[in-house]
Amino acid sequence: MNQRRRDFLQGLLGAPIVFARFLPAGFVPVALADGGLAGKDGLDVLNDRPLNAETPAHLLNDDITPTARMFVRNNGRPPVDVDRDSWAVSIGGESVVTPRSYTITDLRERFEPVSLQLLVECGGNGRAEFHPPTGGNQWTLGAVGCPLWHGVRLRDVLDDCGVRDDAVYVAYRGADTHLSGDASIDPISRGVPLAKALEAENMIAWGMNNADLHPMNGHPLRLVIGGWPGSVSGKWLTEVLVRDRIHDGAKMGGSSYRVPCEPVAPGSKVADEDMCIIEAMPVKSLITSPQSGARHDQGNELHLHGHAWAGDREVARLEWSIDFGQTWQQADLDRPANRLAWQNWNARVTFPSPGYYEVWARATDSAGVAQPMVLPGWNPKGYLNNACHRVAVYVA
Repeated sequence: MNQRRRDFLQGLLGAPIVFARFLPAGFVPVALADGGLAGKDGLDVLNDRPLNAETPAHLLNDDITPTARMFVRNNGRPPVDVDRDSWAVSIGGESVVTPRSYTITDLRERFEPVSLQLLVECGGNGRAEFHPPTGGNQWTLGAVGCPLWHGVRLRDVLDDCGVRDDAVYVAYRGADTHLSGDASIDPISRGVPLAKALEAENMIAWGMNNADLHPMNGHPLRLVIGGWPGSVSGKWLTEVLVRDRIHDGAKMGGSSYRVPCEPVAPGSKVADEDMCIIEAMPVKSLITSPQSGARHDQGNELHLHGHAWAGDREVARLEWSIDFGQTWQQADLDRPANRLAWQNWNARVTFPSPGYYEVWARATDSAGVAQPMVLPGWNPKGYLNNACHRVAVYVA
């Protein structure tokens, strides 16, 4: 194991790895795999090159995602020895009128502070269910969260610098470094169209849940672009670029965060020019209580709880089924705390007889689009799985 990886893992574990030199390449320390990530107890670590960890569905039961339950998606090596006081983000690019740089203190003093609950979900959340399998982190359901973010509106900062008429895209760069160690290569640098960037909910954030950002969630500064794949919410933010073209940064081209523009057969090879950039995430829901595999007494009602979201839209209806989708009952669905937050739902179910049941959840968005009961269209990178969530219940 090289020194850089050893130092990184020891920082995550909070203790030296005594025989680190003998840890086989590609192995994740079992303490991490068992949920030993500092400040993130209970998360399942998928790998450590780069570090990625998801949250089991039953640990996402809170209406506002606690920091300890917010998933981790890294593309490179996070920065170390971060000095919050001196950290700055620069605003530049071909289509900015006046390039500027702001420290966190500048942002706090010059712009209106906002606190918003915004949903962030990895574009590959649910990838593990696709068949034939696709490459990448094999996320199940837990690469999603909706904490309370604190910062300033991205559009206020852009207005302060000025945006030219030819502006097309707004992109970011961060302080994370490529796994190769080559400082000239960005691990990721993505963006969104100008119209999306200027929405009132998008933030340059320095805090989460009334505290600083967690180191693995972008401390000390990040973007939060709700409703779109988490890859556009750049962490460890150092640059915002106003572009006169679609951004051409790392993981904007090829098949990265793209799906076929037209449906394809499972297992197909798709040319890059036939792939379209993912924008708003699809309608989706999650059952967070009970935990799958729960045992329940027949004579009692079972309380169901979960969340639903729909990219740029609202969720209009949440339904549940215990007969494998033959019939559906409507749940009580809350309004979002603000636009682009998930919506919490509740229901109570009585089971007709003892035995094995599955509880299924299905959300329908404000445009009438519902979750599919089975896997949606296969794609080469396993993105956008929004099939109905289901949990097992044993009734005695």
